[in-house]
Formats: sequence, C-alpha cells, structure tokens
Amino acid sequence: MSDRLSVFKTYKLFVGGKFPRSESGRVYEVTDSKGNWLANAPLSSRKDGRDAVVAARKAFGGWSGATAYNRGQILYRVAEMLEGRRDQFVAEVADAEGLSKSKAAAQVDAAIDRWVWYAGWTDKIAQIAGGTNPVAGPFFNVSSPEPTGVVAVVAPQESSLLGLVSVIAPVIAGGSTVVVVASEKAPLPALSLGEVLATSDVPGGVVNILSGKASEIFPALAAHQDVNALDLAGADAELAKALEIAAADNLKRVVRPQAVDWSADPGTKRLMAFQETKTVWHPTGSLGAGGSSY
Repeated sequence: MSDRLSVFKTYKLFVGGKFPRSESGRVYEVTDSKGNWLANAPLSSRKDGRDAVVAARKAFGGWSGATAYNRGQILYRVAEMLEGRRDQFVAEVADAEGLSKSKAAAQVDAAIDRWVWYAGWTDKIAQIAGGTNPVAGPFFNVSSPEPTGVVAVVAPQESSLLGLVSVIAPVIAGGSTVVVVASEKAPLPALSLGEVLATSDVPGGVVNILSGKASEIFPALAAHQDVNALDLAGADAELAKALEIAAADNLKRVVRPQAVDWSADPGTKRLMAFQETKTVWHPTGSLGAGGSSY
C-alpha cells in the first residue's frame, strides 16, 4: 500500500500568458454533478478583470497585425496540444458535466475539431466579408474586414469545453483578443485550457481566462472603455440586460445570449460578429504628371 500523499492540482487564472492567483486571494469550491469536491478555483475580482483587459489590449496590436496564415497555424497548434492532453480533458469534462467517459470524449473531440475548423477560416474571412464596391466615378472602392479589438465573453454555463472553445476560437481567428469568464459551476476545463494555450504559440494576452462569478466580474468589463465588444453567450436574461446597458456607453458590439447547440456546425456568425469594415477609395486612370494608372 502506497504511503504517498495525493498531489492535488492547483488551478489558476490565465492572464497575459501567466498563471496568477486572484489578486483578492479568494477561491471557491468546485464540485461534480453529485456534489463531490473536485478542486478550489480562483474567485476572480473586478481588478483581475481590469488586469486581463490591459493584457488583451497590449496583445492586440501584434495579434491583429499577424498574417492570417500565421494565426491559422497557431490555432491548429492549439488543436495539436489539446489532442495530446485528451485524456485529462475527457476526465475533467466528464466530472464537470456529469457525462459518461464516452460522451465526454465526444465533447473533447468536437472541441479539438472546432479549433481545426477555425484554423482553416483565418485566411478566408476577407473573401466572404470583403470585396470591391460599384461606385459612380473614376475610383476603386474596396472594403476589407479588420478585427474589432478586445472582446469580453461570458462563456456558456453548461458546455464547459466545447461551448468555451466555440466562443473563444472565432474571436481570435479573426484577429481580436479575448477576456473570457468561464462557466461558474464548471470552470476547470477552461482553466486547464489556459495551460494548453500557454504551450501552443498563442502570444501572451491574446486569450485571458478568469473563473468566478460573471455577475461580479462582468459589469466592470461591460462598462470598460477599452473593451470593444461583448459576447454574452452564458449570461442569463437579467444579467444580459444590465450588461447591454453598460455596453452602450461606448457603443460596444454585443452578441446577445440565445439557445445554441454547441455540437452543431457553428457557421460564420460569431466569426463575423467581431469584424469591422474598412473602406478605401482610390482613383483610377491617369493621376496627371508623374501619376500612375490602375
């Protein structure tokens, strides 16, 4: 009989590519579907949220300026690393959602496949969201999509990994950065995902993962002047209404909560939700002495 003590996993936040504890020092107990203790998770504060926004804003320039091909490579690398830790995530999702091992495995496999799916979309966004526009005059008028900026997300509450990936991946595939508040009752797969992202070539600050109460953390994010958009996937109706009101102060884009089958084809709705359209006019024909023709 072994006399070793159990080595329990310490779960931490993922902010700016690092793993801090909550600045408040608080934690809360996470239990499985039967009420059995699984771990203590950090109980994030509003200060943690502000720190995450600073990290996301700092990372935005480099991430949005990377080539679409490079972003696709990095998202694919996330899928590779997640595949390598598949057994760990199957166990965590099974505990988090009260699923059998086979059903949890299906959820994890779908989450891995979703990273691959979005990796393939990074260099195709401009093809479906951009184009040339007919104008009355000797001009080229070209519209192209550009990332919105910093996006704050309330993760789905019931789908601890697949739903989480389904709201993070489209944001970063399009060149924006994200601050996500994980499922309050099932945060452990999200916090473990931070460990995967840290070893997957994702620059620090591109994805920031907080655990705790969305009702405590998110109002400050919704009102934050350096947050450009919100995805309220996991917010209830009352919280979503308050967050939309706060978001109106600097005209944030808002994706409202709605019933979603996270296992279904995600389409491009979330991918396009966090793109802005830039339009450029350029004269055609001769520009006069020393000019060029186009």
